[in-house]
Amino acid sequence: LGIANEGMQRWKEALARAAGTTTDRVSVHAVHQHDGLRCDFTVEKILAEYGLGGTKYDTVYLVNKINETAEAVKQAMANAREVTHLGFGQAEVEKVASNRRILGEDGKVRIIRWSKSSDPEAIAAPEGLIDPWLKSVSFWQEEEPLAVMTYYAVHPQSYYGQGDVTCEFVGIARNQRQAALGGVPHIHFNGAGGNIAAGKYNDGSPERRPVLAERMEVGMRKAWENTQKREISPSELQWKSIPVALPPGKHLVEPELREILEADTTTANQKFVAAKHLAWLQRMQQGHQIRVSSLKMGDVWMLNLPGEIFVEYQLAAQKMRPDDQVVTAAYEEYGMGYIGTEKAYTQGGYETSERASRVAPESEKILMQAIQEVLN
Repeated sequence: LGIANEGMQRWKEALARAAGTTTDRVSVHAVHQHDGLRCDFTVEKILAEYGLGGTKYDTVYLVNKINETAEAVKQAMANAREVTHLGFGQAEVEKVASNRRILGEDGKVRIIRWSKSSDPEAIAAPEGLIDPWLKSVSFWQEEEPLAVMTYYAVHPQSYYGQGDVTCEFVGIARNQRQAALGGVPHIHFNGAGGNIAAGKYNDGSPERRPVLAERMEVGMRKAWENTQKREISPSELQWKSIPVALPPGKHLVEPELREILEADTTTANQKFVAAKHLAWLQRMQQGHQIRVSSLKMGDVWMLNLPGEIFVEYQLAAQKMRPDDQVVTAAYEEYGMGYIGTEKAYTQGGYETSERASRVAPESEKILMQAIQEVLN
């Protein structure tokens, strides 16, 4: 679901050691299925201060998974394959993504279209601003495909909250494609889908999950079929990673957050939200920064963005390199929650509420500048 704060720090440190590199050359993303695990050792410490340790995070399990993944990186390094060709393809995905924020005539959010929706008005409303393109980047050794990476911006859940842990419809589609390619590793990234979900096309019934999975699989297959290969050389590779400090939202006030954590009258979920707010505030006050990065391979740019970020950032990045191909992976550092546009913070709605977003509206200017820099 998300990796945040000291959780992300621990992941990057472990993978950097395993690969013999530095943390600024490591990018770790979550796909963000809601029925999934969270990893945030900072929030866990805060909850433990108030007698709530172990209620939201299985620290032992998380540490084991970090170590296992680091060991897998070591093994991969020892069995590296030469890449001679790079492939790129794309295809439109039909009837999956829709914008969550339906505005009224006054420019304010009138309807929130969640991942699942039974509201006739929400279903009837237009898709709104989305990025309909699923993009595929593949690595080849001459004629042999070594790996494929796909990118698509949407909240990846059909129904949730029932206690299972699932790869959801995006994972089902990925599994089908990997099997169809005879086991060639297929890694899927969620794009800037903070304000994008399947709500127009999903009523939350179990029957909709395979339908959405099939539509995703069709998009992945067509993107693969549309792939064009070209030779790639080391001189065409470029990695850029820059530190970014995002200003905390003004609603993050430590005494008020600690009051919520201490009170007997607040619910466990209210305490959890307060702990997440406090964790992000502390990290920013301590001078910690997040990273925006890109890997350039010829005319393909892999852009890595933090948080539950709005699709406007992904579309803006594509306009910055109109003659190239930009693929966006979001949901890296998750500590700040949602990142809206500056205007979105004046429109209301859940994503830019004080509960959901922990950054100030000025974050848009900072992030757009950072994106421009790493795509330069």
